[in-house]
Amino acid sequence: MDDLVERCARVAELDNDSLDRLKLMIGDVEESVGIDHIVNCLADKTSAAGDGVIRCYVGFEPSGKAHIGWKVISLQLKRMLDAKANVLIFLADWHAWVNDKFNGSMEDIQTTARYMEETFRALLGYPPEGEGPGELRFVWASSIMDSGEYWARVLRCSKNMSLARVRRTFSIMGRDEDSSDGDLSRFFYPALQAADIFEMNIDVAIGGMDQRKAHMYMRDVADRWGWYKATCLHTPIISGLKSTGARMESFDHKMSKSDPNGAILLHDEDKKLAKKMRKAFLDPEQSDSPVYELIQHIILPEFGEVVVTPKPEFGQPSTWTDLESFKSAVADGTLHPFDAKMGVAAGVSRGLKAVASHFESNPDTLERVNELTR
Repeated sequence: MDDLVERCARVAELDNDSLDRLKLMIGDVEESVGIDHIVNCLADKTSAAGDGVIRCYVGFEPSGKAHIGWKVISLQLKRMLDAKANVLIFLADWHAWVNDKFNGSMEDIQTTARYMEETFRALLGYPPEGEGPGELRFVWASSIMDSGEYWARVLRCSKNMSLARVRRTFSIMGRDEDSSDGDLSRFFYPALQAADIFEMNIDVAIGGMDQRKAHMYMRDVADRWGWYKATCLHTPIISGLKSTGARMESFDHKMSKSDPNGAILLHDEDKKLAKKMRKAFLDPEQSDSPVYELIQHIILPEFGEVVVTPKPEFGQPSTWTDLESFKSAVADGTLHPFDAKMGVAAGVSRGLKAVASHFESNPDTLERVNELTR
Protein backbone atom coordinates (compact mmCIF):
# COMPACT_ATOMS: atom_id res chain seq x y z
CA MET A 1 0.00 0.00 0.00
CA ASP A 2 2.88 2.39 0.72
CA ASP A 3 3.86 2.56 -2.94
CA LEU A 4 0.28 3.51 -3.85
CA VAL A 5 0.23 6.24 -1.20
CA GLU A 6 3.46 7.61 -2.67
CA ARG A 7 1.74 7.87 -6.04
CA CYS A 8 -1.44 9.40 -4.64
CA ALA A 9 -1.73 10.50 -1.02
CA ARG A 10 -5.51 10.05 -0.98
CA VAL A 11 -5.09 6.27 -1.19
CA ALA A 12 -4.65 6.45 2.60
CA GLU A 13 -8.25 7.71 2.85
CA LEU A 14 -9.78 4.68 1.15
CA ASP A 15 -11.79 2.18 3.16
CA ASN A 16 -10.96 -1.51 2.75
CA ASP A 17 -13.59 -2.12 0.08
CA SER A 18 -12.42 0.84 -2.03
CA LEU A 19 -8.78 -0.17 -1.62
CA ASP A 20 -9.59 -3.70 -2.76
CA ARG A 21 -11.40 -2.29 -5.80
CA LEU A 22 -8.40 -0.11 -6.65
CA LYS A 23 -5.99 -3.02 -6.41
CA LEU A 24 -8.22 -5.14 -8.64
CA MET A 25 -8.28 -2.40 -11.25
CA ILE A 26 -4.59 -1.55 -11.43
CA GLY A 27 -2.78 -4.51 -9.90
CA ASP A 28 -2.10 -6.60 -13.00
CA VAL A 29 -1.52 -4.08 -15.78
CA GLU A 30 1.76 -3.23 -17.47
CA GLU A 31 1.38 0.44 -16.63
CA SER A 32 -1.08 2.72 -14.84
CA VAL A 33 -1.02 6.45 -15.53
CA GLY A 34 -2.78 9.13 -13.50
CA ILE A 35 -4.32 7.02 -10.75
CA ASP A 36 -5.30 10.24 -8.96
CA HIS A 37 -8.59 10.41 -10.84
CA ILE A 38 -9.75 6.92 -9.96
CA VAL A 39 -8.58 7.31 -6.35
CA ASN A 40 -10.54 10.56 -6.04
CA CYS A 41 -13.62 8.82 -7.45
CA LEU A 42 -13.33 6.02 -4.91
CA ALA A 43 -12.60 8.36 -1.99
CA ASP A 44 -15.42 10.79 -2.82
CA LYS A 45 -17.92 8.15 -4.04
CA THR A 46 -18.23 9.98 -7.35
CA SER A 47 -17.23 9.61 -11.00
CA ALA A 48 -16.77 11.66 -14.17
CA ALA A 49 -20.53 11.50 -14.71
CA GLY A 50 -21.14 12.50 -11.09
CA ASP A 51 -23.23 9.44 -10.22
CA GLY A 52 -20.57 7.30 -8.51
CA VAL A 53 -20.55 4.67 -11.27
CA ILE A 54 -16.94 4.23 -12.38
CA ARG A 55 -16.89 3.79 -16.13
CA CYS A 56 -14.02 2.09 -17.94
CA TYR A 57 -13.67 1.73 -21.66
CA VAL A 58 -11.62 -0.05 -24.27
CA GLY A 59 -11.97 0.79 -27.95
CA PHE A 60 -11.60 -1.53 -30.93
CA GLU A 61 -11.66 -1.04 -34.67
CA PRO A 62 -13.72 -3.86 -36.18
CA SER A 63 -11.09 -5.25 -38.50
CA GLY A 64 -11.20 -9.03 -38.58
CA LYS A 65 -11.09 -12.17 -36.51
CA ALA A 66 -10.05 -12.12 -32.86
CA HIS A 67 -6.49 -12.86 -31.78
CA ILE A 68 -4.98 -13.70 -28.40
CA GLY A 69 -4.50 -10.02 -27.52
CA TRP A 70 -8.25 -9.86 -26.95
CA LYS A 71 -7.81 -12.48 -24.26
CA VAL A 72 -5.32 -10.28 -22.40
CA ILE A 73 -7.76 -7.37 -22.55
CA SER A 74 -10.69 -9.55 -21.49
CA LEU A 75 -8.87 -10.71 -18.36
CA GLN A 76 -8.38 -7.05 -17.39
CA LEU A 77 -12.02 -6.29 -18.16
CA LYS A 78 -13.08 -9.17 -15.90
CA ARG A 79 -11.08 -7.59 -13.10
CA MET A 80 -12.82 -4.28 -13.77
CA LEU A 81 -16.21 -5.99 -13.57
CA ASP A 82 -15.18 -7.65 -10.31
CA ALA A 83 -14.18 -4.19 -9.05
CA LYS A 84 -17.75 -2.98 -9.71
CA ALA A 85 -16.85 -0.80 -12.67
CA ASN A 86 -19.15 -0.40 -15.62
CA VAL A 87 -17.27 -1.85 -18.58
CA LEU A 88 -17.85 -0.23 -21.97
CA ILE A 89 -16.51 -1.86 -25.11
CA PHE A 90 -16.41 0.80 -27.80
CA LEU A 91 -16.84 -0.49 -31.34
CA ALA A 92 -15.14 2.18 -33.41
CA ASP A 93 -16.85 1.66 -36.76
CA TRP A 94 -16.15 5.15 -38.12
CA HIS A 95 -12.56 4.99 -36.89
CA ALA A 96 -12.16 1.73 -38.81
CA TRP A 97 -13.57 3.47 -41.89
CA VAL A 98 -11.02 6.29 -41.51
CA ASN A 99 -8.31 3.63 -41.25
CA ASP A 100 -9.48 1.96 -44.48
CA LYS A 101 -10.50 -1.33 -42.90
CA PHE A 102 -12.41 -3.58 -45.31
CA ASN A 103 -11.63 -1.02 -48.02
CA GLY A 104 -13.99 1.41 -46.35
CA SER A 105 -17.08 -0.83 -46.52
CA MET A 106 -19.17 0.25 -43.53
CA GLU A 107 -21.43 -2.77 -43.97
CA ASP A 108 -18.47 -5.14 -43.57
CA ILE A 109 -17.09 -3.12 -40.67
CA GLN A 110 -20.41 -3.29 -38.81
CA THR A 111 -20.80 -7.01 -39.53
CA THR A 112 -17.44 -7.49 -37.84
CA ALA A 113 -18.54 -5.28 -34.93
CA ARG A 114 -21.48 -7.60 -34.25
CA TYR A 115 -19.07 -10.55 -34.27
CA MET A 116 -16.92 -8.68 -31.73
CA GLU A 117 -19.89 -8.23 -29.43
CA GLU A 118 -20.50 -11.98 -29.41
CA THR A 119 -16.81 -12.77 -28.90
CA PHE A 120 -16.44 -10.50 -25.89
CA ARG A 121 -19.62 -11.77 -24.28
CA ALA A 122 -18.16 -15.28 -24.45
CA LEU A 123 -14.70 -14.18 -23.24
CA LEU A 124 -16.22 -12.36 -20.28
CA GLY A 125 -18.58 -15.15 -19.29
CA TYR A 126 -21.81 -13.38 -20.30
CA PRO A 127 -21.93 -10.78 -17.51
CA PRO A 128 -25.11 -8.76 -16.92
CA GLU A 129 -25.44 -5.91 -19.39
CA GLY A 130 -26.44 -2.36 -18.58
CA GLU A 131 -25.11 0.94 -17.27
CA GLY A 132 -24.68 -0.02 -13.63
CA PRO A 133 -21.69 -1.18 -11.56
CA GLY A 134 -20.32 -4.57 -12.60
CA GLU A 135 -22.24 -4.50 -15.87
CA LEU A 136 -21.10 -4.67 -19.49
CA ARG A 137 -22.23 -2.53 -22.40
CA PHE A 138 -21.34 -2.00 -26.03
CA VAL A 139 -21.35 1.41 -27.70
CA TRP A 140 -20.76 2.01 -31.41
CA ALA A 141 -18.96 5.14 -32.59
CA SER A 142 -21.77 5.77 -35.07
CA SER A 143 -24.22 6.04 -32.16
CA ILE A 144 -22.52 9.05 -30.57
CA MET A 145 -21.49 11.02 -33.65
CA ASP A 146 -24.87 12.64 -34.36
CA SER A 147 -24.32 15.09 -31.54
CA GLY A 148 -23.16 18.60 -32.39
CA GLU A 149 -21.52 18.71 -28.97
CA TYR A 150 -19.43 15.70 -29.93
CA TRP A 151 -18.02 17.41 -33.02
CA ALA A 152 -17.38 20.60 -31.06
CA ARG A 153 -15.37 18.44 -28.68
CA VAL A 154 -13.44 16.90 -31.59
CA LEU A 155 -12.48 20.41 -32.72
CA ARG A 156 -11.35 21.30 -29.20
CA CYS A 157 -9.30 18.10 -29.11
CA SER A 158 -7.64 19.20 -32.36
CA LYS A 159 -7.05 22.84 -31.42
CA ASN A 160 -3.41 23.87 -31.05
CA MET A 161 -2.15 20.35 -31.70
CA SER A 162 0.63 20.42 -34.28
CA LEU A 163 0.74 18.07 -37.24
CA ALA A 164 4.02 16.72 -35.87
CA ARG A 165 2.29 15.89 -32.57
CA VAL A 166 -0.54 14.14 -34.39
CA ARG A 167 1.87 12.18 -36.60
CA ARG A 168 3.55 10.75 -33.51
CA THR A 169 0.26 9.05 -32.62
CA PHE A 170 -0.16 7.27 -35.97
CA SER A 171 1.18 4.03 -34.50
CA ILE A 172 -2.23 3.65 -32.80
CA MET A 173 -3.61 3.02 -36.30
CA GLY A 174 -0.76 0.69 -37.17
CA ARG A 175 0.69 3.30 -39.53
CA ASP A 176 4.00 5.09 -39.96
CA GLU A 177 4.29 8.80 -39.26
CA ASP A 178 4.67 9.67 -42.94
CA SER A 179 1.93 7.37 -44.23
CA SER A 180 -1.12 9.63 -44.30
CA ASP A 181 -0.31 12.96 -45.93
CA GLY A 182 -2.77 12.07 -48.69
CA ASP A 183 -5.69 11.49 -46.32
CA LEU A 184 -6.73 14.36 -44.06
CA SER A 185 -9.25 12.24 -42.14
CA ARG A 186 -6.47 10.25 -40.49
CA PHE A 187 -5.13 13.40 -38.87
CA PHE A 188 -8.40 13.63 -36.93
CA TYR A 189 -8.08 10.08 -35.59
CA PRO A 190 -6.37 10.93 -32.27
CA ALA A 191 -8.82 13.81 -31.71
CA LEU A 192 -11.72 11.41 -32.29
CA GLN A 193 -10.27 8.94 -29.83
CA ALA A 194 -9.76 11.62 -27.18
CA ALA A 195 -13.24 13.06 -27.75
CA ASP A 196 -14.79 9.60 -27.30
CA ILE A 197 -13.37 9.38 -23.78
CA PHE A 198 -14.68 12.77 -22.72
CA GLU A 199 -18.03 12.37 -24.50
CA MET A 200 -18.81 9.12 -22.65
CA ASN A 201 -17.61 10.30 -19.21
CA ILE A 202 -14.95 7.62 -19.04
CA ASP A 203 -13.03 7.33 -15.76
CA VAL A 204 -10.59 4.61 -16.83
CA ALA A 205 -9.24 4.23 -20.37
CA ILE A 206 -7.86 0.76 -21.07
CA GLY A 207 -5.70 -0.34 -23.98
CA GLY A 208 -2.58 -2.23 -24.89
CA MET A 209 0.77 -0.52 -24.45
CA ASP A 210 0.61 0.32 -28.16
CA GLN A 211 -2.30 2.67 -27.38
CA ARG A 212 -0.30 4.70 -24.88
CA LYS A 213 0.31 7.60 -27.30
CA ALA A 214 -3.41 8.05 -27.84
CA HIS A 215 -4.05 8.18 -24.12
CA MET A 216 -1.23 10.66 -23.55
CA TYR A 217 -2.72 12.82 -26.31
CA MET A 218 -6.05 12.71 -24.43
CA ARG A 219 -4.36 13.78 -21.20
CA ASP A 220 -2.60 16.64 -23.00
CA VAL A 221 -5.97 17.80 -24.32
CA ALA A 222 -7.42 17.68 -20.81
CA ASP A 223 -4.59 19.88 -19.53
CA ARG A 224 -5.21 22.44 -22.29
CA TRP A 225 -8.93 22.74 -21.56
CA GLY A 226 -8.97 22.14 -17.82
CA TRP A 227 -10.95 18.92 -18.19
CA TYR A 228 -10.66 15.92 -15.89
CA LYS A 229 -8.00 13.37 -16.86
CA ALA A 230 -9.10 9.76 -17.01
CA THR A 231 -6.83 7.17 -15.44
CA CYS A 232 -5.10 5.11 -18.14
CA LEU A 233 -4.37 1.40 -17.75
CA HIS A 234 -2.12 -0.28 -20.29
CA THR A 235 -2.02 -4.03 -20.73
CA PRO A 236 0.98 -6.02 -22.01
CA ILE A 237 1.61 -6.70 -25.68
CA ILE A 238 2.01 -10.37 -26.62
CA SER A 239 4.87 -10.97 -29.03
CA GLY A 240 4.60 -12.94 -32.23
CA LEU A 241 5.37 -16.60 -31.68
CA LYS A 242 8.62 -16.39 -33.65
CA SER A 243 9.85 -13.19 -31.98
CA THR A 244 13.33 -13.42 -30.49
CA GLY A 245 15.27 -11.32 -28.01
CA ALA A 246 14.26 -8.42 -25.76
CA ARG A 247 11.04 -6.52 -26.39
CA MET A 248 11.31 -3.06 -27.93
CA GLU A 249 9.19 0.06 -27.42
CA SER A 250 8.48 0.15 -31.17
CA PHE A 251 6.23 -2.92 -30.75
CA ASP A 252 7.74 -4.45 -33.88
CA HIS A 253 7.54 -7.74 -31.99
CA LYS A 254 3.76 -7.46 -31.56
CA MET A 255 1.72 -10.50 -32.53
CA SER A 256 -0.08 -9.69 -35.78
CA LYS A 257 -2.81 -11.37 -37.77
CA SER A 258 -0.83 -10.49 -40.89
CA ASP A 259 1.56 -13.32 -39.91
CA PRO A 260 -0.92 -16.19 -39.44
CA ASN A 261 1.76 -18.71 -38.45
CA GLY A 262 3.10 -16.38 -35.77
CA ALA A 263 -0.26 -15.36 -34.34
CA ILE A 264 -2.75 -17.21 -32.17
CA LEU A 265 -6.34 -16.63 -33.21
CA LEU A 266 -9.13 -17.24 -30.73
CA HIS A 267 -10.67 -19.73 -33.15
CA ASP A 268 -7.57 -21.89 -33.58
CA GLU A 269 -8.47 -25.48 -32.82
CA ASP A 270 -6.27 -27.48 -30.44
CA LYS A 271 -4.24 -29.20 -33.16
CA LYS A 272 -3.67 -25.99 -35.08
CA LEU A 273 -2.61 -24.15 -31.95
CA ALA A 274 -0.21 -26.94 -30.99
CA LYS A 275 1.30 -26.83 -34.48
CA LYS A 276 1.90 -23.09 -34.17
CA MET A 277 3.38 -23.49 -30.70
CA ARG A 278 5.87 -26.09 -31.93
CA LYS A 279 7.51 -23.33 -33.97
CA ALA A 280 7.40 -20.72 -31.18
CA PHE A 281 10.74 -19.27 -30.13
CA LEU A 282 11.99 -20.76 -26.86
CA ASP A 283 15.72 -20.80 -26.14
CA PRO A 284 16.63 -22.31 -22.74
CA GLU A 285 19.48 -19.81 -22.48
CA GLN A 286 17.27 -16.75 -22.95
CA SER A 287 14.73 -15.31 -20.52
CA ASP A 288 12.59 -13.65 -23.22
CA SER A 289 10.13 -15.77 -25.16
CA PRO A 290 6.55 -15.43 -26.38
CA VAL A 291 5.97 -18.76 -24.61
CA TYR A 292 6.76 -17.13 -21.28
CA GLU A 293 4.55 -14.14 -22.12
CA LEU A 294 1.57 -16.42 -22.66
CA ILE A 295 2.17 -17.97 -19.25
CA GLN A 296 2.62 -14.64 -17.49
CA HIS A 297 -0.22 -12.69 -19.04
CA ILE A 298 -2.84 -15.32 -19.87
CA ILE A 299 -2.49 -18.76 -18.28
CA LEU A 300 -1.38 -17.90 -14.73
CA PRO A 301 -3.80 -14.96 -14.34
CA GLU A 302 -6.72 -17.13 -15.44
CA PHE A 303 -5.90 -20.56 -14.01
CA GLY A 304 -3.02 -20.07 -11.57
CA GLU A 305 -1.05 -22.98 -13.02
CA VAL A 306 0.56 -24.46 -16.10
CA VAL A 307 0.24 -28.21 -16.47
CA VAL A 308 2.88 -29.96 -18.57
CA THR A 309 2.06 -33.52 -19.65
CA PRO A 310 4.86 -35.15 -21.69
CA LYS A 311 4.51 -38.55 -23.26
CA PRO A 312 4.96 -41.20 -20.52
CA GLU A 313 8.29 -42.38 -21.91
CA PHE A 314 9.67 -38.84 -21.57
CA GLY A 315 8.64 -38.00 -18.03
CA GLN A 316 5.87 -37.40 -15.52
CA PRO A 317 3.24 -34.65 -15.61
CA SER A 318 4.17 -31.52 -13.67
CA THR A 319 2.33 -28.43 -12.48
CA TRP A 320 3.89 -24.96 -12.29
CA THR A 321 2.42 -22.05 -10.39
CA ASP A 322 5.05 -19.37 -10.97
CA LEU A 323 6.87 -18.25 -14.08
CA GLU A 324 10.39 -18.08 -12.67
CA SER A 325 10.34 -21.72 -11.60
CA PHE A 326 9.08 -22.67 -15.05
CA LYS A 327 11.89 -20.70 -16.72
CA SER A 328 14.48 -22.29 -14.44
CA ALA A 329 13.20 -25.76 -15.28
CA VAL A 330 13.52 -25.05 -19.00
CA ALA A 331 16.98 -23.55 -18.50
CA ASP A 332 18.36 -26.51 -16.50
CA GLY A 333 16.76 -29.20 -18.65
CA THR A 334 14.13 -30.33 -16.16
CA LEU A 335 11.54 -29.32 -18.76
CA HIS A 336 12.22 -30.03 -22.40
CA PRO A 337 11.35 -26.98 -24.54
CA PHE A 338 8.93 -29.04 -26.65
CA ASP A 339 7.03 -30.26 -23.58
CA ALA A 340 7.00 -26.72 -22.18
CA LYS A 341 5.50 -25.36 -25.38
CA MET A 342 2.86 -28.09 -25.53
CA GLY A 343 1.90 -27.38 -21.91
CA VAL A 344 1.43 -23.72 -22.77
CA ALA A 345 -0.58 -24.65 -25.88
CA ALA A 346 -2.90 -26.74 -23.71
CA GLY A 347 -3.30 -23.89 -21.20
CA VAL A 348 -4.15 -21.36 -23.92
CA SER A 349 -6.62 -23.79 -25.51
CA ARG A 350 -8.29 -24.29 -22.16
CA GLY A 351 -8.94 -20.55 -21.95
CA LEU A 352 -10.53 -20.47 -25.41
CA LYS A 353 -13.15 -23.17 -24.86
CA ALA A 354 -15.93 -20.68 -24.08
CA VAL A 355 -15.41 -18.87 -27.39
CA ALA A 356 -15.35 -22.14 -29.34
CA SER A 357 -18.51 -23.32 -27.59
CA HIS A 358 -20.33 -20.07 -28.33
CA PHE A 359 -19.66 -20.12 -32.05
CA GLU A 360 -20.42 -23.82 -32.37
CA SER A 361 -23.92 -22.95 -31.19
CA ASN A 362 -24.10 -19.55 -32.92
CA PRO A 363 -22.01 -19.78 -36.11
CA ASP A 364 -23.62 -17.07 -38.27
CA THR A 365 -21.51 -13.99 -37.48
CA LEU A 366 -18.24 -15.94 -37.48
CA GLU A 367 -19.10 -17.44 -40.85
CA ARG A 368 -19.74 -13.96 -42.24
CA VAL A 369 -16.42 -12.68 -40.90
CA ASN A 370 -14.65 -15.74 -42.30
CA GLU A 371 -16.04 -14.84 -45.72
CA LEU A 372 -14.84 -11.24 -45.34
CA THR A 373 -11.31 -12.21 -44.30
CA ARG A 374 -10.57 -14.98 -46.79
